[in-house]
Amino acid sequence: MKTKIALFLGLMCASNMSFADLKVGVINMNLVLEQAPQMEKAKKRFDQKFGPRGKILESQQKELQTLEEKLNKDASVMSEAEKQKAGKDFQNKIRDFKKTEQEFKEDINANRNEELGKLQRKIGEVASGIAKEEEYDLLLLSDVVVYKKEQFDITTQVVKKLSTIPE
Repeated sequence: MKTKIALFLGLMCASNMSFADLKVGVINMNLVLEQAPQMEKAKKRFDQKFGPRGKILESQQKELQTLEEKLNKDASVMSEAEKQKAGKDFQNKIRDFKKTEQEFKEDINANRNEELGKLQRKIGEVASGIAKEEEYDLLLLSDVVVYKKEQFDITTQVVKKLSTIPE
Protein backbone atom coordinates (compact mmCIF):
# COMPACT_ATOMS: atom_id res chain seq x y z
CA MET A 1 0.00 0.00 0.00
CA LYS A 2 2.77 2.42 0.94
CA THR A 3 4.62 1.68 -2.29
CA LYS A 4 1.46 2.45 -4.25
CA ILE A 5 1.17 5.79 -2.49
CA ALA A 6 4.84 6.58 -3.12
CA LEU A 7 4.44 5.58 -6.77
CA PHE A 8 1.36 7.79 -7.10
CA LEU A 9 3.11 10.75 -5.52
CA GLY A 10 6.16 10.17 -7.74
CA LEU A 11 3.96 10.17 -10.82
CA MET A 12 2.31 13.34 -9.62
CA CYS A 13 5.72 15.00 -9.38
CA ALA A 14 6.61 13.86 -12.89
CA SER A 15 3.36 15.07 -14.39
CA ASN A 16 2.24 18.64 -14.86
CA MET A 17 -0.01 18.52 -11.81
CA SER A 18 1.39 20.29 -8.77
CA PHE A 19 0.82 19.27 -5.15
CA ALA A 20 -1.22 22.44 -4.65
CA ASP A 21 -3.75 21.07 -7.13
CA LEU A 22 -3.91 17.68 -5.41
CA LYS A 23 -7.09 17.11 -3.40
CA VAL A 24 -6.57 14.43 -0.75
CA GLY A 25 -9.05 12.84 1.66
CA VAL A 26 -8.47 10.59 4.64
CA ILE A 27 -10.93 8.07 6.08
CA ASN A 28 -10.79 6.54 9.55
CA MET A 29 -12.20 3.08 8.76
CA ASN A 30 -12.48 2.04 12.42
CA LEU A 31 -14.58 5.09 13.21
CA VAL A 32 -16.76 4.52 10.16
CA LEU A 33 -17.33 0.91 11.22
CA GLU A 34 -18.26 2.02 14.74
CA GLN A 35 -20.68 4.70 13.60
CA ALA A 36 -22.23 3.13 10.51
CA PRO A 37 -25.91 2.29 11.01
CA GLN A 38 -25.36 -0.84 8.92
CA MET A 39 -23.02 -2.14 11.63
CA GLU A 40 -25.74 -1.84 14.28
CA LYS A 41 -28.15 -3.75 12.06
CA ALA A 42 -25.50 -6.42 11.45
CA LYS A 43 -24.96 -6.75 15.22
CA LYS A 44 -28.70 -7.24 15.75
CA ARG A 45 -28.86 -9.90 13.03
CA PHE A 46 -25.80 -11.53 14.56
CA ASP A 47 -27.42 -11.62 18.03
CA GLN A 48 -30.67 -13.01 16.62
CA LYS A 49 -28.83 -15.68 14.67
CA PHE A 50 -26.31 -16.78 17.29
CA GLY A 51 -27.83 -15.75 20.62
CA PRO A 52 -29.97 -18.86 21.12
CA ARG A 53 -27.11 -21.21 20.25
CA GLY A 54 -24.84 -19.33 22.65
CA LYS A 55 -27.36 -19.72 25.46
CA ILE A 56 -27.69 -23.44 24.75
CA LEU A 57 -23.91 -23.81 24.94
CA GLU A 58 -23.81 -21.89 28.22
CA SER A 59 -26.45 -24.17 29.74
CA GLN A 60 -24.59 -27.26 28.48
CA GLN A 61 -21.40 -25.96 30.08
CA LYS A 62 -23.21 -25.44 33.40
CA GLU A 63 -24.62 -28.96 33.18
CA LEU A 64 -21.13 -30.32 32.65
CA GLN A 65 -19.82 -28.40 35.65
CA THR A 66 -22.68 -29.69 37.79
CA LEU A 67 -22.09 -33.24 36.57
CA GLU A 68 -18.37 -32.96 37.34
CA GLU A 69 -19.11 -31.74 40.85
CA LYS A 70 -21.57 -34.60 41.36
CA LEU A 71 -19.06 -37.15 40.11
CA ASN A 72 -16.38 -35.80 42.43
CA LYS A 73 -18.78 -35.83 45.38
CA ASP A 74 -20.17 -39.33 44.67
CA ALA A 75 -16.82 -40.92 43.75
CA SER A 76 -16.22 -42.14 47.29
CA VAL A 77 -19.44 -44.25 47.30
CA MET A 78 -19.15 -45.58 43.73
CA SER A 79 -17.61 -48.89 42.75
CA GLU A 80 -14.57 -48.88 40.48
CA ALA A 81 -16.67 -50.01 37.47
CA GLU A 82 -19.22 -47.24 38.12
CA LYS A 83 -16.42 -44.67 38.38
CA GLN A 84 -14.94 -45.79 35.05
CA LYS A 85 -18.33 -45.79 33.31
CA ALA A 86 -19.26 -42.37 34.74
CA GLY A 87 -15.82 -40.97 33.86
CA LYS A 88 -16.06 -42.29 30.31
CA ASP A 89 -19.56 -40.84 29.88
CA PHE A 90 -18.36 -37.52 31.26
CA GLN A 91 -15.38 -37.43 28.86
CA ASN A 92 -17.70 -38.21 25.92
CA LYS A 93 -19.99 -35.35 26.93
CA ILE A 94 -17.03 -32.99 27.21
CA ARG A 95 -15.76 -34.04 23.77
CA ASP A 96 -19.22 -33.50 22.24
CA PHE A 97 -19.49 -30.12 23.94
CA LYS A 98 -16.07 -29.01 22.67
CA LYS A 99 -16.96 -30.13 19.15
CA THR A 100 -20.24 -28.18 19.26
CA GLU A 101 -18.47 -25.16 20.74
CA GLN A 102 -15.81 -25.25 17.99
CA GLU A 103 -18.47 -25.43 15.26
CA PHE A 104 -20.27 -22.50 16.90
CA LYS A 105 -17.08 -20.41 16.93
CA GLU A 106 -16.40 -21.25 13.28
CA ASP A 107 -19.94 -20.23 12.30
CA ILE A 108 -19.57 -16.97 14.23
CA ASN A 109 -16.26 -16.15 12.55
CA ALA A 110 -17.55 -16.98 9.07
CA ASN A 111 -20.65 -14.83 9.61
CA ARG A 112 -18.65 -11.95 11.09
CA ASN A 113 -16.21 -11.99 8.17
CA GLU A 114 -19.08 -12.06 5.66
CA GLU A 115 -20.91 -9.15 7.31
CA LEU A 116 -17.72 -7.13 7.69
CA GLY A 117 -16.80 -7.76 4.05
CA LYS A 118 -20.21 -6.53 2.87
CA LEU A 119 -19.95 -3.40 4.95
CA GLN A 120 -16.38 -2.67 3.85
CA ARG A 121 -17.42 -2.99 0.19
CA LYS A 122 -20.31 -0.60 0.82
CA ILE A 123 -17.96 1.84 2.56
CA GLY A 124 -15.59 1.63 -0.41
CA GLU A 125 -18.43 2.38 -2.81
CA VAL A 126 -19.59 5.35 -0.74
CA ALA A 127 -16.04 6.71 -0.42
CA SER A 128 -15.50 6.37 -4.17
CA GLY A 129 -18.77 8.18 -4.79
CA ILE A 130 -17.73 11.03 -2.53
CA ALA A 131 -14.33 11.17 -4.23
CA LYS A 132 -15.96 11.47 -7.64
CA GLU A 133 -18.60 13.97 -6.54
CA GLU A 134 -16.12 16.24 -4.81
CA GLU A 135 -13.27 15.59 -7.24
CA TYR A 136 -10.74 14.08 -4.85
CA ASP A 137 -7.52 12.94 -6.47
CA LEU A 138 -6.54 10.58 -3.66
CA LEU A 139 -8.31 8.91 -0.72
CA LEU A 140 -6.25 7.27 2.02
CA LEU A 141 -7.07 5.21 5.06
CA SER A 142 -5.96 6.80 8.31
CA ASP A 143 -4.04 3.60 9.13
CA VAL A 144 -1.37 4.49 6.55
CA VAL A 145 -1.24 8.21 7.31
CA VAL A 146 1.23 9.44 9.91
CA TYR A 147 -0.19 12.95 10.13
CA LYS A 148 -3.11 14.81 8.60
CA LYS A 149 -4.87 18.10 9.04
CA GLU A 150 -8.51 17.84 10.02
CA GLN A 151 -9.52 19.43 6.71
CA PHE A 152 -8.49 16.20 4.94
CA ASP A 153 -10.66 13.93 7.12
CA ILE A 154 -13.83 12.89 5.28
CA THR A 155 -14.88 10.21 7.78
CA THR A 156 -18.02 12.08 8.88
CA GLN A 157 -19.06 12.54 5.24
CA VAL A 158 -18.77 8.80 4.68
CA VAL A 159 -20.81 8.00 7.81
CA LYS A 160 -23.51 10.54 6.83
CA LYS A 161 -23.73 9.09 3.33
CA LEU A 162 -23.91 5.55 4.72
CA SER A 163 -26.82 6.55 6.96
CA THR A 164 -28.82 7.63 3.90
CA ILE A 165 -28.31 4.34 2.08
CA PRO A 166 -30.91 1.62 2.72
CA GLU A 167 -29.53 -1.75 3.54
